[in-house]
Amino acid sequence: MKRIIILILQAVIVLIGIVALSIMIRFPLTEGRAENLDLFSIYSDPFILYGYASSIAFFVVLYKAFKLLGYIGQNNLFSLNSIRALRSIKNCAIILCILIVMAGIYIRIFHNKEDDPAGFLAMCIVITFVFGAIAIAVAVLEKILRNAVNMKSENDLTI
Repeated sequence: MKRIIILILQAVIVLIGIVALSIMIRFPLTEGRAENLDLFSIYSDPFILYGYASSIAFFVVLYKAFKLLGYIGQNNLFSLNSIRALRSIKNCAIILCILIVMAGIYIRIFHNKEDDPAGFLAMCIVITFVFGAIAIAVAVLEKILRNAVNMKSENDLTI
């Protein structure tokens, strides 16, 4: 039963990655100012390139979460590999917070005066809080897991 749940969670992570990748490929083509542009002009836009570069951290989070679920499935949750995966997830979440705030500041300063950036800025605020909460939760889990691994190693040494 436990293995089935882990496989379902891993499938959900893969599905999230596929949906995110398809949105990243399709969205720039449907965006308002890209209607009359060729593909090179659309995908060479600095903000689109910034979004693609920033998405690397998101996909690293998905990969590390997939690996962490694999460790749980192998009953290796209390290991250094799990702590490393959690640390990577925490660091990537913090990096995503910073990159999203930077994107919001860029849009706020350099947006077209005819456009209203309020929707984008609201999304930036919400997503920043989401990744901030993820970073805090993972930091707490990492600390708990590190203490558990230390206790386990101490108990293994005394036996």
